[in-house]
Amino acid sequence: MRIIINGSSMVPIYEQIVEQVKALILKGELLENDILPSVRSLSRDLKISALTVKKAYDTLEQEGFTVTVHGKGTYVAPPNLDRMREEYQKELEQDLETFIQKARRYGFSKEELNDLWNLMTEEE
Repeated sequence: MRIIINGSSMVPIYEQIVEQVKALILKGELLENDILPSVRSLSRDLKISALTVKKAYDTLEQEGFTVTVHGKGTYVAPPNLDRMREEYQKELEQDLETFIQKARRYGFSKEELNDLWNLMTEEE
């Protein structure tokens, strides 16, 4: 599992871990019952506090993405389709927000954007 920490980011390190693990799960790179690195192992690899990794793992478990078995490790939870859909929607909303801001900078009207949307989503 490859996690990259951006030390200059305003996003807390534990949130960076959470978002990257969720992305790996949503992309299918981490599958149900795959084991995540131990807290100690990941903290050593990333050169961060074990408490930070623990906070990330706790957050992932609270959000239903992982299951921790005491003494065994943290595993990817069975897929929760509703949760996955929420995550996909959140990602799409962020992408659309970026798109809309760019379109406004370029001077596109709402009508022009609607026309573009309709053109791009036409069934062939």
